[in-house]
Amino acid sequence: MSSRLLSGRYELLEKIGDGGMAVVYKGRDRLLNRFIAVKILRPEFTKDATFVENFKRESQAAAGLSHPNIVGVYDVGREGNINYIVMELIEGQTLNDIIEEEAPMDYRKVIDISKQVASALRIAHKNKIIHRDVKPHNIMITNDGVVKLADFGIARAVNDATLSTGSKIVGSVHYFSPEQARGNYVDERSDIYSLGIVMYEMLTGKVPFDGENPVTVALKHINEEIVPPSELVEGIPPMLERCVMKATSKYQTNRYANADELIEDLNNISFVTNVAGDSIFASSDYIEKGKKRKALEDAQEVASQKGKKKGKKKGKVIGVIVAIVLLLAAGGGYFAAWKMGVFSDTKPAPDFLGMTVEEAKQAAEEEGFTIKQGKDIYSNDYPEGKICTQDPEPGAETPKDGTITVHVSKGSKDGMVPNIVGMQEDQVEAFLAEYGYKLGNVKTITDPADEGTVLEQDPVAGTPLDKESKINIVVSDGRGTEKGTVPSVTGLTLEDAKKRIMEEGFTVGRVDYDWDNSVDKGYVIYQQYQANSLLDKGTSIDIQVSSGPEPAPETPEKPESGDGSQEKPADTGTEDATQEEPEG
Repeated sequence: MSSRLLSGRYELLEKIGDGGMAVVYKGRDRLLNRFIAVKILRPEFTKDATFVENFKRESQAAAGLSHPNIVGVYDVGREGNINYIVMELIEGQTLNDIIEEEAPMDYRKVIDISKQVASALRIAHKNKIIHRDVKPHNIMITNDGVVKLADFGIARAVNDATLSTGSKIVGSVHYFSPEQARGNYVDERSDIYSLGIVMYEMLTGKVPFDGENPVTVALKHINEEIVPPSELVEGIPPMLERCVMKATSKYQTNRYANADELIEDLNNISFVTNVAGDSIFASSDYIEKGKKRKALEDAQEVASQKGKKKGKKKGKVIGVIVAIVLLLAAGGGYFAAWKMGVFSDTKPAPDFLGMTVEEAKQAAEEEGFTIKQGKDIYSNDYPEGKICTQDPEPGAETPKDGTITVHVSKGSKDGMVPNIVGMQEDQVEAFLAEYGYKLGNVKTITDPADEGTVLEQDPVAGTPLDKESKINIVVSDGRGTEKGTVPSVTGLTLEDAKKRIMEEGFTVGRVDYDWDNSVDKGYVIYQQYQANSLLDKGTSIDIQVSSGPEPAPETPEKPESGDGSQEKPADTGTEDATQEEPEG
């Protein structure tokens, strides 16, 4: 199918993915001159009208989600029997590939990836959308380390946060929640279960349940207990293991109630590991053997070593904190203690992104934090010498006097286009100059984003490009938030319908034609959005126009009779009741 053009706009270049329901192609949007990904529904599913309608409706719901950790959906369309979705093209790897290469993965990386996936789910869930197919194959990691959750193709917008799947099992069986396996209702906790399975696989390199066929695996999710990951791999923090086990509880009520709770615990785990380091997990061996006194001494020693630079007093305080963590963790009460106020003396982490290390140290000192410099990494978002990532993230609740690890940008890789999407137009030219590029054409379109916000760039971030080259951008005019009333155009001629749509501030989308025995040729028989509903101005509205009555099937011509008499009526398949009259 490569080299085909869809809707006169989307050019398919090469196949880049192949799934159970759809095939994914790399393409180019000729209108906006940018690379895209186009997902095309497999032909065997196009015969099911209900499935196709769900595919379109659910993808439109996903298109309404805008978040850095969600793959953007730009368009949903149909041409002939081809149903497709146009999406953001991600330059990077799937988490599945990374697991195959690296698992068992470092627990710090597992926490970072899990927090980003949970952030994507938090936005989806707040918009009443349940993903229902969270798995490593649907999680992309960009070359800059940004996690992107993809494939909401089987997600559904739900009411009251629940939905019945009926008798159909939808999703990937190795990451099923027990309620999915039973065909029961699912909610946001079902996605959390699937993410918990993904975390388990990142930590161990294996899924907890496997079998000869999907039914066997599904039954294991329902009936069997998960083997704790620490029994397969050493060095997993006990607090992180408890997090995984809670997320994958067979009972929805025992899991995290929502993604916010999961993110909060992951942030807490990050803090404790940053304060006490890996040595704290070695001490857990003593706890398992009943040697809590030795664990306490070791924890105090770890904290003391870390606190020497800040004075003996601070070292003792941290030592007490770490000791409490260890003792409460041994009894399974760590998170309860956190919520009871043991670590209540916290405040949001400052935002150091875009600063130099020296600037960050000065700002951190004023706020009572300490800066720890991590490794330098490539970044398309921040120029060389500027902080591009930090842990904890800006705004995360962080203990006072805590340590914040920052990573400094090495700049983009030689000849790699930086990311400018989301910036303001008046900042772009100077920013590109830092990377050796120039600002090219600027196109303004109607969009809900603030005026001047960069919506698209060409080439996209991460594309190899010679220095001094120009980068084109598309910016918002800030008027997309204005609402308009959808006009009623059914029953109008095509030209009148186009005129009415544009008069109300909308644009005319795709125009299809179909036979209709009740509407004259050239008149509109369907419009995409309901008349009198409110819609962002500038939105395109698809319409369908009548081609007139469907022609009757052609009948074979009969030879003319020799005496000039009329032909008999065509054979109807029943006995002919009208016989020729005898002559005379």
